[in-house]
Amino acid sequence: MATQQKQSVNKAKNPRNPRRMFSLLIIGIVVVAAGYLIARFVPERPVDYEAIEDHFKYGSIGSEPVNGLPYWIWKVLPEMFPEKLPGKGGYASFGFIYEQGRDLPIGVSQRRVTGIERVWLNCAVCHTSTLRETKGAEPQVILGMPANDFRLYLFIQFLREVALDNRLTSENVMAKIEEMGGNLDPIEKVAYRYFVVDRVRAALFELRQQLNFLDRQHPWGPGRVDTFNPYKAIQFNFPMDTLPAEELIGPADYPSIWDQRPREGMYLHWDGNNPSVQERNKSAALGAGVTPVTIDLERIGRIEDWLWDFKPLAYPKEITSAKAAEGKQLYGQYCAQCHGMQEGDQYLFDTGRFSRLGKVEPITAIGTDPGRLNSYTELLSVNQNTLYVGYPWRFKHFRKTHGYANMPLDGLWLRAPYLHNGSVPTLRDLLEPAENRPKVFYRGYNVYDWEKVGFISDVAEEDGHEFFKFDTQVRGNSNAGHEGEAYGTSLSGAQKDAMVEYMKTF
Repeated sequence: MATQQKQSVNKAKNPRNPRRMFSLLIIGIVVVAAGYLIARFVPERPVDYEAIEDHFKYGSIGSEPVNGLPYWIWKVLPEMFPEKLPGKGGYASFGFIYEQGRDLPIGVSQRRVTGIERVWLNCAVCHTSTLRETKGAEPQVILGMPANDFRLYLFIQFLREVALDNRLTSENVMAKIEEMGGNLDPIEKVAYRYFVVDRVRAALFELRQQLNFLDRQHPWGPGRVDTFNPYKAIQFNFPMDTLPAEELIGPADYPSIWDQRPREGMYLHWDGNNPSVQERNKSAALGAGVTPVTIDLERIGRIEDWLWDFKPLAYPKEITSAKAAEGKQLYGQYCAQCHGMQEGDQYLFDTGRFSRLGKVEPITAIGTDPGRLNSYTELLSVNQNTLYVGYPWRFKHFRKTHGYANMPLDGLWLRAPYLHNGSVPTLRDLLEPAENRPKVFYRGYNVYDWEKVGFISDVAEEDGHEFFKFDTQVRGNSNAGHEGEAYGTSLSGAQKDAMVEYMKTF
């Protein structure tokens, strides 16, 4: 009996006992599987870039986790719904810029979230553009420049229309992914088939409902965005169907983003609603799809540090020195107090010397289109100042104003069309009274007008690509204002030409 008990004890202690080995095997499998699932689904893995220019163009700012599209959904949508695009070329028809050898366009970043690669927008989508010196020239990509061919309105409407299309099913998406050579692994195949497509469709339908007010607006056109009305709907769930007409139409041009250091403390945004560069940046990030929870401060910080002293591209053509010198004197008399000025190779941002620089000019004085100003309300500013509550970077400085900010004009030659709503195609046109400015012109053509300083604006179509007909009689598009004796529009033609020659030096 004692011998039998001893044998039983020995069997229990024997590491080769089949039951024990089976239990250890199961535990090992569970641990490995759990480790794999945690490693795959828990960490977020943004695609990073060493060069700051590449980081600006393609790096993540945190927009993908909540608002991003799964990578393969992004890839298949223009292939599945080509009839909903504004033209040929996939996303390029919306003005997205593709560089040779790149899978994604400038302004679209990638991040792995819960095991699925997702893509969405970053800063560069609104602040990078192209320029051709002549019709036959290759386009030059210019960073920090307003994205004057990006058609955000049409891109949003494309997504809203896709949400209602019955062809957006997991079966059709999976078939298109396979047709395009998608290399989904088994887990991704299960996720796409049973979860991803349905969730995307639900999210797009929600977006459609949130932005129903877009159907009451005229298309913004390329290079323009209604900044704060979508903000009201998405961030704060404002009842957009009750907004008065004068508040609903607020499209404005994208700004340039060079030389941010000297702008700190100036009133920023077109209406001067905030003097903090960092608050302005975080607010803009929300517009690109970031949320207060997903904002990637480290990666946004890299861009902020770079833009602090990033300079605009110098005007590349010959400038007539004597003519520019004459124009400098006139500019100093008519423009410098509000906008600063160029001195040699330096732009002067001296708010002590230039008393109105960075301050808000009353709408009653400047007389430009009030749409963008009216779209930003006291109620919105109160709500904005609750964003990022609980964090040291909570918004504190947003305010309602009653005019438009006097901006520095560095890199001015690259910032056409002009005025806050892009209603004047060239600098030379801006120096004319409103009655002599073009009433109708075309936006989105990237061939430069070296004589008038701006983009050629009388071309309606090129190689099947139609440009946007901009009508200044449409609400929000007025080209009036910034005119009269104080603004130099009463000068002679030769004097105006001299001022334009000087402003090429900015």
